[in-house]
Amino acid sequence: MSQKKLSKEVVAAWPEVFENVKLNVVPVKYLSTITIVFKDKRVWTVNVKEGNKKNGWEIIEHNIDEIVKNYKQHIINIDFKLDTDKIKRDVTKLTNKFLRKYDIK
Repeated sequence: MSQKKLSKEVVAAWPEVFENVKLNVVPVKYLSTITIVFKDKRVWTVNVKEGNKKNGWEIIEHNIDEIVKNYKQHIINIDFKLDTDKIKRDVTKLTNKFLRKYDIK
């Protein structure tokens, strides 16, 4: 499986953490939008954050899977935009929890 480096915009959001990160998989909960570009120049943008508020992660994952399955022969690109603020919050929270658990200061 190939690993991809994060975009410059993502790295700029938290360089000390994101600079050396390479990705294989990104959980849907860490996406803010998914932009799908079709051969006929149509562009669909799926607002993952808003969709989660309405439907939940499982529904969003299912809907994205269905879009890709049904339209894959017409899609030329899919761009996943990360919710860097959520990643920062979650990593900070989990790091603090770990440090407290093991009384590391």
